[in-house]
Amino acid sequence: MKKISAPILLGLILVLILIGHAANVYQIGVVSHLDAIIYDTKLRLTMPKTVDDRLVILDIDEKSLSEQGHWPWGRDKMALLMDRLFDHYGVRILGFDVVFAEKDDSSGLSHLEKLANKDLRDDPKFQSSFRELRPQLDFDRRFAAAIKNRPIVLGYYFSGDLGGRNSGVLPKPTFDSGTFDGRYTQITNWATYGANIPQLQEAAADAGHFNPIVDFDGLARRAPMIVAFEGKYYSSLSLAVVRNLLGEHTLVPEFSSQSKDGTSQLESLNLKLARGGVLSIPVDINAASLVPFRGYERSFPYISITDVLNQRVPKESLAGKLALIGTTAGGLKDLRATPVGTTYAGVEMHANLIMGMIDGTIKYKPPYVLAIDVLLVLLSGVAMTFLLPRLSPMRASFVGLFVLLLLLTINVLFWYSANFVVPMAASLILVVTLYALNMSWGYFVESRIKRQLTGLFGQYVPPELVEQMSLDPENYSMAGRKAELTVLFSDVRGFTTISEGLEPDQLATLMNEYLGAMTVVVRKYRGTLDKYIGDAIMAFWGAPVDDPQHAKHALLTGLEMHVALEELNKSLVARGWPHMKIGVGINSGTMTVGDMGSPVRQSYTVMGDAVNLGSRLEGITKQYGVGFIAGESSYELTKNEFVFRELDRVRVKGKDEPVSIYEPIGAVGQVAPEVLKELKLWNQALIAYRNQNWDQADVHFLNLSRMNPHYLYELYSKRVGLYRQNPPGDGWDGVTTFETK
Repeated sequence: MKKISAPILLGLILVLILIGHAANVYQIGVVSHLDAIIYDTKLRLTMPKTVDDRLVILDIDEKSLSEQGHWPWGRDKMALLMDRLFDHYGVRILGFDVVFAEKDDSSGLSHLEKLANKDLRDDPKFQSSFRELRPQLDFDRRFAAAIKNRPIVLGYYFSGDLGGRNSGVLPKPTFDSGTFDGRYTQITNWATYGANIPQLQEAAADAGHFNPIVDFDGLARRAPMIVAFEGKYYSSLSLAVVRNLLGEHTLVPEFSSQSKDGTSQLESLNLKLARGGVLSIPVDINAASLVPFRGYERSFPYISITDVLNQRVPKESLAGKLALIGTTAGGLKDLRATPVGTTYAGVEMHANLIMGMIDGTIKYKPPYVLAIDVLLVLLSGVAMTFLLPRLSPMRASFVGLFVLLLLLTINVLFWYSANFVVPMAASLILVVTLYALNMSWGYFVESRIKRQLTGLFGQYVPPELVEQMSLDPENYSMAGRKAELTVLFSDVRGFTTISEGLEPDQLATLMNEYLGAMTVVVRKYRGTLDKYIGDAIMAFWGAPVDDPQHAKHALLTGLEMHVALEELNKSLVARGWPHMKIGVGINSGTMTVGDMGSPVRQSYTVMGDAVNLGSRLEGITKQYGVGFIAGESSYELTKNEFVFRELDRVRVKGKDEPVSIYEPIGAVGQVAPEVLKELKLWNQALIAYRNQNWDQADVHFLNLSRMNPHYLYELYSKRVGLYRQNPPGDGWDGVTTFETK
């Protein structure tokens, strides 16, 4: 009981902390952020991602500004646009996501009025002409006349600037003062407004504000259906459009059941329909609705407004459609950061809300959702707190996964079947944290697992890999398995001669220093040291810890082994000991890796054809006078990162299929230009050789020898001489066969 008492106590404390958050007693920032991320993810995964052509967005875009001039346009042009939309195209209703807060003086009417009232007041000809022209020059009047008696909803905005000035006039409030008295709401109160001039507002069917609500993380997920100003309440643009579209104006707030303290919370706004029934619009305590995003940007048809003015749009694109006028032009600053885009057009948010109200797709987040969240946190937390400490790690993992999946399923069912948004971050964090707490507790109590891994693998792999393996010990074992790996063999050239020239203690010192220096390089690149075979070294990469770059790390090891040997040789020569040379061979492929041997002795090693080929490649390095050979499969895995010299195509003892062999030169970008030039000439020589163009090949090999004398060039020159005397014939495949290991 003592073993599980501490985890249970810590678990219960964690449950209580997260219940406080779920019950909205206080808010924990990280939990709120995670809830927002989860909501956004569910929204993106479940939104239709289709285009709804029932509503069209008339876009004041860059094209429109280029053709029609900078915004705002003259009201005469706006009047023409109204006639085009309703008389020519036959739109059903129009909403403005722009505001006309100032009079239009672009016609010069104000200047003419000054002349008529002062300098030219006694000029009858001017006065007569002015009276005739005045109606045409009063652009606001023309625009108001175009709006009047048409289903047009204007837009306006509120501001929190306490020192600001109001402009224009507000429409009739949706609810009068006192409507929400005694109710628990947090309806946003604004200090000032910017509305349309009286002439336009009086002519319009209605108007609505287009203020969004920006959440704590800077994203706009909601829009207030109702806001407060000086004790009265005003509708949003989307709500005003829907009310006028349906021809209904009776809007009734719906509240939750009255609580013990006499308060109740706002749950929805109900639009009573004359034909019967109620259109319910879900809202939260801020009188805001979640925007039912249909998809990413442009989930509604966008039409450049200049094309409407110029009648370049087919009539069927707009006939009988709902329309909103807004802007995507960057300079007009109507772009929002939303869950579906960081530069999302504000007008499209209103479009989503309008169609969401009509289709009934707005998600609910009623007050009793808090009770659901609290209940889920309590049940899942208490169950896991008392259950996990009594289970093995494997069973605890299954239980944790089951609870997570159950919570996710419940949440998704609420989302789909009831249209409810139920928070789940608190319960998810609780489950994950309780699982981590119990696993960590078991880790510290039973740390012998790490000691066991160190005992099993410590002699083969670097300490940092043992540390990595200990984090997930169940994934590592000594059991044999197939894997894609790279193996390395190295051998000292002329070791017999070296050993005969040294005393036994000197030879032991020499080998200890040599093997020690080479092992440091192997471990540097996270290789697994297989064994020492006298003066030979065998190592491999990719097991027991997976290494996607096993070929690259083996190749780097082979190159650096030669560098390390040169440093060691300086010390050896200074003591009068022989200068050492090594041959290195690497090969990649499918190998069997695991603990192999007999009951008397076992070792963690690799076996297979790919391993045998790696050993053969090390053996034939001396045949080509090179210190390092890589097999064809290793070359294919690293050819984009390293420069190679193709040496030959060979058929080694024990294998019928020929393979290409390569000498690694260095990393791409680190090989000297003169070496690259030499390699280019070598490739030309190799092509001539394989095409049996002996004269051209001989010239190339001669030039290479003059450029940089090398045994390889002499080898191929001799082959050319032999083939001249005894041509291999048309069926020659250019393969060199080795009969010895």
